[in-house]
Amino acid sequence: MGFCLSISMPRAYNETKNESTNEGFSVMQGVFLDRDSLDCGDLDFSDLDRILPDLRYYPSTAPDQVAARIAEAQVVISNKVVLDDAILSQAPQLQLICIAATGLNNVDLAAAAARGISVCNCRGYGTPAVVQHVFALLLALVTRLADYRQAVHEGHWQRASQFCLLDFPIYELAGKTLGIVGYGELGQGVARIAEAFGMRVLLAQRPGTVQDQEGRIPLPLLLPQVDVLSLHCPLTPETRGLIGAWELALMRRDAILINTARGGLVDEALLATALRQGALGGAGVDVLSLEPPTTDNPLLAPDIPNLIVTPHCAWGSRESRQRLVAQLVENIAGFLRGHPVRRVG
Repeated sequence: MGFCLSISMPRAYNETKNESTNEGFSVMQGVFLDRDSLDCGDLDFSDLDRILPDLRYYPSTAPDQVAARIAEAQVVISNKVVLDDAILSQAPQLQLICIAATGLNNVDLAAAAARGISVCNCRGYGTPAVVQHVFALLLALVTRLADYRQAVHEGHWQRASQFCLLDFPIYELAGKTLGIVGYGELGQGVARIAEAFGMRVLLAQRPGTVQDQEGRIPLPLLLPQVDVLSLHCPLTPETRGLIGAWELALMRRDAILINTARGGLVDEALLATALRQGALGGAGVDVLSLEPPTTDNPLLAPDIPNLIVTPHCAWGSRESRQRLVAQLVENIAGFLRGHPVRRVG
C-alpha cells in the first residue's frame, strides 16, 4: 500500500523554472492553493509549470490565508479551497479559476461571473479508478472478503475440521440486478462492467424530474427490484437526502448500497440503523457528508455489520490524478488562446 507524503515547500517548486518557456503566451501569475489534495509526490507538473512559469504551489491553504495568497493572482487553481464572494472581492487581478475537481460547490459561480472571472473544472479524469472501486467494494461485500481474511488471522481455518471455511454467505453477481442512479460517464462505466459480470442493469429516472424518461424507472419503482444500488449523481437540492427512511424501506433486505458519489445523498444515521437491524444486506461508501469526517459520524461506529467505508479515495489512482493535471493544463491553455474548455462559468 502506498502512502502520500506531504511536501511543505510552497515556493521551492518555482526556483528552478525557466521563465522564458510559456509557449508564446503572456506570463500570468498563478497560485495552486492545495496541491497536496491530489499530489503524493508522484505526479509530473512540468507541463503546468511550462504554461504558467510564475505559478506558486501551496500544499494546503487555510481559510484565513486565501485572500493574501490570491491577492495578486491572475490564475487560481483550487481543489477544495472555498472561493466565495468575499474572497473574490479581494482578488482584483483574477481572471481564471481552475477547479482541480469536477464539483463546483467550493466556488461562488455567480460572484465570479459578476467580476468577469472565468471558471473551468475537470471532468472524467477518474472514471476508470472510480468504476473499479465500485466493484472493489461490491465484490468485497458479496464475497465477505474482510470476514474471511479476519477468520484466517484469528486461526479459524487452521482449526477447521475440513479443507475450507464457509462461515459467511457468498453471493454471485451473475444474474443479479444493479440499479444505477446517475447515468453520466461514471454510471455508464459501471453499467458496462456490471454487464460483463452478467448482471441486469436498470436505470433510475433523473432525480427531480417529473416527466417520464424513456428507458428510466422512477426511483420508488426501481428500488424494490434491485440487488445492488449504485449512486453516481451530483449533490444538488433535489438529490440531498435522496436515500432516506422511505427509500431504504423500499429496498430488499439483502440488497447492497454503493455510494461513491457524495455523502449527502444518503441519510447516514438511517443507513447505520438499517444495517444494524438487518434491513439492508450491506453497504460500501467512499464518501461522507462531512470530509474529513468527525469521529461521531454514524457510519464510523465500529459495530455496524456488512459496511465498508473508504476515505474518498476511489478517484485517487496515479493515472487519474495525472489526467487531472493534464486537464488543468488544457483549461489554462484554452483560456490563454481565448477558447476556454470545460468552462462552467
